[in-house]
Amino acid sequence: MSRMERLPRTGVRRRAALPAGTYIPLGTMAPRHDYGLLSRKAPALAGDLAFRRFCVPRFSEYRTRDHPLLVARARHHLRDAKVTRLMTRVGEVATYELLPDPRTDGGLPGSILVVHGWTSEASFMSALAEPLRRSGFRVVLADCPAHGRSRGERTNLVACAQAMVQVTDEFGPFNGIVAHSMGALAALMAGAGERPLTHPVVFDKYCLIAAPNKFSEVTNRFADRLGVSVRARRQFERQLERISHMPMQAFCGERFLAIVRRPALVIHSKDDHEVPFHNAIELTESSNGVTLLALEGLGHRRVLYAPPVVRAVVGFFRDGAAPPGSTNHAV
Repeated sequence: MSRMERLPRTGVRRRAALPAGTYIPLGTMAPRHDYGLLSRKAPALAGDLAFRRFCVPRFSEYRTRDHPLLVARARHHLRDAKVTRLMTRVGEVATYELLPDPRTDGGLPGSILVVHGWTSEASFMSALAEPLRRSGFRVVLADCPAHGRSRGERTNLVACAQAMVQVTDEFGPFNGIVAHSMGALAALMAGAGERPLTHPVVFDKYCLIAAPNKFSEVTNRFADRLGVSVRARRQFERQLERISHMPMQAFCGERFLAIVRRPALVIHSKDDHEVPFHNAIELTESSNGVTLLALEGLGHRRVLYAPPVVRAVVGFFRDGAAPPGSTNHAV
């Protein structure tokens, strides 16, 4: 069929809809809008445009200029992984499977799913995945939609959670999941399995690193940086509510933890300026069986590579032991 078709009566020509999954490049720079002015003149439009920008991970201001170089270095660590491209309801997702080190004693202790945060990709989680593999775990990592080698330009929290559901259906069951930042909130959402997700998935344990609690705080900080007004911000939130069929306040880590009712290790650095430390306190105090490992001086991303964090993650999944210096909200 021709890409151009004629509308009846008017004679105006329009471009026909592209096939599902067609790659449409968005350019290398985020679109520049005066969101403050738009918020005053057309708040609904300002909210819609802010939502569209939020849903493009590579437009995030947290992505550094040397990101391509960092990606090239990080992907080297997954060179021996078995790569599978899984078609999901939210697009094609790249997965990486690491088989356990055959030299480990005691047989196969289980499988762990590893999930990255917003604007990141699976390769940046290698510092945690490789020690888990050497400890005898089978490890599966996944690039969330519109991240890494997965297809697409745009995604959202709900789509990332749905991708985790289908990755688990294909490669699970998993004894546990370790997830960073927004990936941690998506992991909890996948475990809860509420609409619009197809079904919940079971992880025996959750390790949540630098995880946000209330998603509304994430969107509010983003809106503040753009200068979006309160009215426009509400339109932004309505877009997510429309996709998810749930109110904004329902996107809450402590609420999801109460649903999944599984042991969890929360790891957070007190100097994290992207996801403030109070999120860790809220998650830890919300449910029984949640352990908090509070750290200093590791920020939001360096925490993924710190030796105390690696030891805590491996010990949590292998032995179930609370890491030294942690506090436990016991059952």
